[in-house]
Amino acid sequence: MPHNLPLEPNRFIGRERDLTEVAGLLTRHRVVTLCGAGGIGKTRFALQVAARVVDDFADGVWLVELAKITRADLLLHMLADVLQAAEEGARTLLDTLIGRIASQRILLVLDNCEHVIEECARVVDALIANCANLRVLATSREPVRIAGELVWRVPPLDLPDDGAIEASEAVQLFLERAYASGSRLEPTDETMRTVGQLCRALDGMPLALELAAARTRVLSPEQISDRIKDRFKLLTGGERTAPARHRTLLATVQWSHDLLEEGERVLLRRLAVFAAQFDLEYVELVCGDGILPADDILDLLAGLVDKSLVQFDQARYRLLETIAHFAREQLKEAGEEQELRDRHLRVTRDRARDDFWVDMLKKLPGDKRLQAFGKVADRNADHRAALAWAVETGQAEVGLETACYLYPIWAVRGTWIENRAWYERLLSLDTSRVRPELVGEAWSRQADMAFGQDDLATAERSALRGLELMRTKPGYRFALGLTLNNVAIIYLRTGRPEEARRHAEEALEGATQAGDLWNIGMAHNGLTLIAGLGGKLREAQRHAEDALVAFRETDQPWGIGRALISVGVLGRIREDYDNARANLEASLPYLEALDAKPEIARALAELGRVATQQGDLGRARDRLVESIELSRKIGQRRGVTRGLAALARVAEASGEIESAVLLCGTVAALRDAIGQRSSVAWAEEILGKARTEIGESRTGLLYAHGRAMSEEAALQQAQSAEPVERAAPGPGEQVSMEVASLLTEREREVVGLLVKGMSNRRIAEELVISPATVARHVANIMLKLGFSSRTQVAAWALEHRIVNG
Repeated sequence: MPHNLPLEPNRFIGRERDLTEVAGLLTRHRVVTLCGAGGIGKTRFALQVAARVVDDFADGVWLVELAKITRADLLLHMLADVLQAAEEGARTLLDTLIGRIASQRILLVLDNCEHVIEECARVVDALIANCANLRVLATSREPVRIAGELVWRVPPLDLPDDGAIEASEAVQLFLERAYASGSRLEPTDETMRTVGQLCRALDGMPLALELAAARTRVLSPEQISDRIKDRFKLLTGGERTAPARHRTLLATVQWSHDLLEEGERVLLRRLAVFAAQFDLEYVELVCGDGILPADDILDLLAGLVDKSLVQFDQARYRLLETIAHFAREQLKEAGEEQELRDRHLRVTRDRARDDFWVDMLKKLPGDKRLQAFGKVADRNADHRAALAWAVETGQAEVGLETACYLYPIWAVRGTWIENRAWYERLLSLDTSRVRPELVGEAWSRQADMAFGQDDLATAERSALRGLELMRTKPGYRFALGLTLNNVAIIYLRTGRPEEARRHAEEALEGATQAGDLWNIGMAHNGLTLIAGLGGKLREAQRHAEDALVAFRETDQPWGIGRALISVGVLGRIREDYDNARANLEASLPYLEALDAKPEIARALAELGRVATQQGDLGRARDRLVESIELSRKIGQRRGVTRGLAALARVAEASGEIESAVLLCGTVAALRDAIGQRSSVAWAEEILGKARTEIGESRTGLLYAHGRAMSEEAALQQAQSAEPVERAAPGPGEQVSMEVASLLTEREREVVGLLVKGMSNRRIAEELVISPATVARHVANIMLKLGFSSRTQVAAWALEHRIVNG
């Protein structure tokens, strides 16, 4: 069949499904417009579709390259040239074209319509109305907007998953073009990871990928990745035969920008202040002003979506990173960056307060509370951008307000490391003019983040400093209740239950007088733990039930979930396993709805413990592994320690005593690392049983081996349920360097003197150190080797030739 389609100079990559879909659409729709951002690959995609359907059009498939014309009145002339229609003096050129193709079965491919879009709409509308067998496939950065048009948005290429990088269309295109350019790129694992990161950074945009791939002739992917922030300088040097606007990435985006109306240009550059997806209300609040009235923003935003400069999906908008990079430069050049980022910071604070924080104080249906939580939690990237600007510009008060309003979300999600750093950065600013109670609240929230990281010393210090500052403002407040409850838990974890009780009861009294249901529930939850650890199970049960009542009354999912866990734990302690399991499983839907990973991990661990005590060891192992993996994912070492400790009991119950000893060692090392007591009754029971079954020497070496194991290795061992590889040497064998290296040089000296039967005082005199220091060395040696006496250490050292007797 006749056509004027060019030969593709390079192999077309990917989009097989999309090509089939659009080819099918041309059989059902007379006008199909392929829309997308500049550089997204509309032209090449259209040519591929046209080549597929060329046999369906008896009178030809004709490409009309509209980018070659600069004035709209030349469009008809170009069409006439392509269709070889001679002008007639007595007829308009449009009538001549209609006469030429009226009865023919033709596909017209109108490429790059955006700069003559109105004339395209007029001409295509007339041709379609008068030519029954005509089909039009158009490419444009915005729809043609005529009756019967179907708009098909051309997506970026598929981006790589970490597990299947080479399967990605974006990666395949990058590699294909790199090799075509003469690059000697070696596809090592590290190189492929970097290429995958590049493809994601460039949003899967084909033009950007091709320009980046061409750079591999002189730069490694790692070097390109390092320079990608300055992408408009880096991504140049396209093919000389390509249109000028496609030879550099900047030219492509600039072409789109130059076609915008003034209001659209203003809005586009202002959208650069958003770090991720944004909604219409957010845009109106941040971007609207006297220059750009908020009432105009919807229409302007719709225009930018139509022109493919803004992506839209389910009521949320976003900029591709390349467009955002361009817009940020435009914002700076316009001198608006300071004002817009200030406004973005204030609006982000206000929305955190109005969309979520205020709702913490209300009685709300659970679905509305979840909706409010999700609405704010989904803006995490904008929170980061706003807080970074507050730090950069020294805006301590608005920054601290924002961070404190966001605290409940951060606590629920367990994002302690990052958000502790935000509090620390903000508190390092000049806060002399900030309300003392706000500064105090920030210190107490920073304490909560430190507590989540098991940094108990910092948590206590910061919490007490914060509480002191908060008390400078008289009267009870919601934020003060939060602080009192959190101080109570810190005191409980640091071994001071009476101080913990005093603060929890103060919180309960103030919250009850104020009708603050959240802090009533939190206070009862704290008192549950205090009573439970003190062996007062009836009192603990009463507080747990009161907490659940308070949280249910206000329909707080996180509170309900935590209270159900407390009730479940008490059921396990009382050996009411069915009740414990029911309450723990009931907690999960509440916590999962919030993606509250720390509490989900805790509930799963408790379910594992219940299953262990019921003898369902397979189920116990599955639940505990799930809990540990979730805790590792969020960096919660306390959760990992809790899960591995429970797995040690599973191993013991399964008859895998050596695995149990290894896990005891790993747990002891982790407990040391997070400041918990290393010696616990359950571990002593397992070690005592092991010494009877496999001997003191083997027990000691396995325990020492476990202390040196990583969390991951310990978890793999616990899951394998296979015999432990021999860690202790047989008679006459030299002890492995791995086990021997657990002891420091000084500790080996101490072991040598223990073998000789010396007391701590004699050892101190021999080594010229204090007896107290000797005692610490001896305690560390026994801890590392899993022994409970000096005699055991000496026997082990002699047996395995650590020293000579």
